[in-house]
Amino acid sequence: MSENGNNLITLDGLEVYYRIGGGLFREAKNVKAVDGVSLDIRKGETLGLVGESGCGKSTLGKAILRLTEPTGGRVLYNGKDLAHLPQKAMREQRKHLQMIFQDPYASLNPRMTVGNIIGEPIRTFGLANGKSVNEKVESLMETVGLSRRFIKRYPHEFSGGQRQRIGIARALAVDPEFIVADEPISALDVSIQAQIMNLMERLQAEKNLTYLFISHDLRAVRHLSDRVAVMYLGKIVELANGKEIYAEPLMPYSKALISAVPVPDPDIEATRERIILTGDVPSPINPPSGCHFHTRCAFAIEECKKIVPALAEIKPRHFASCIRINPEHPHIEHNDGMGAIGAGEKIDSSS
Repeated sequence: MSENGNNLITLDGLEVYYRIGGGLFREAKNVKAVDGVSLDIRKGETLGLVGESGCGKSTLGKAILRLTEPTGGRVLYNGKDLAHLPQKAMREQRKHLQMIFQDPYASLNPRMTVGNIIGEPIRTFGLANGKSVNEKVESLMETVGLSRRFIKRYPHEFSGGQRQRIGIARALAVDPEFIVADEPISALDVSIQAQIMNLMERLQAEKNLTYLFISHDLRAVRHLSDRVAVMYLGKIVELANGKEIYAEPLMPYSKALISAVPVPDPDIEATRERIILTGDVPSPINPPSGCHFHTRCAFAIEECKKIVPALAEIKPRHFASCIRINPEHPHIEHNDGMGAIGAGEKIDSSS
């Protein structure tokens, strides 16, 4: 999907299926957590990944780093297919690919000091030894806004924001090129969230980092992201420039998500129309046929139950997955004579 040939990560039909059930009287089924995702992440950019809980965002991020093993497709990093690398070769690539986890407490070993937590990857990859490890750790602590005096403290002695800074320092310890930030601010107080986002922006500029920023907080995604990908039930359904997708979303699902983002102007907020989605996200064990979103879409027609929409370029560098829009008609018309199903009408998802 990228036209500039400057891709750092390329996903080609990436799949993560979990096999569940099975036995004497039950047939095993696949949970399609990530279902054929193709996506480019460019060097130096922040790609935001949004969607409801359970849509596969975190699984996608972990599959890129092979913290979760892909079951199909390719993950290309600088031309190397990470999904099929032997374990030893993959281990060599890990210093270039790191992760910031959602829970800054659970992701830190409570029995290790901050110095040991940040220094562990440095020792593991042989990047320094002896006193030089502590010197690098202290430098990293100051880089993320922590005093080097805290090097012998334990995680429980820090606040949530400070623990997330430790997690960021640990990710930076091996001088990575690409970082998956999986809901890095969701467990933090609102007052601390802005500090962490500003820190991530500064580090990106200083170290030329590339981020996959996963979040359900659309305000944070809008602030940080160059491009935004919208995910629904294991698939990417819209991809565009960050400002454009917020100003003019094309997919009904994207419109519903963005309508929930508060606007700081009270006059505008009072007159905005909120789009409320009915029903829950369908089960990835038995997803609806055709367009996965048709069971909750106010604009669904009969063909939506039968045709799997491709992610197509509707506007320049703006991709969407919907059979009811095209480059000539990028927006769904309410009264186009196609027999749209009413928003309140239930659709049989097994059709």
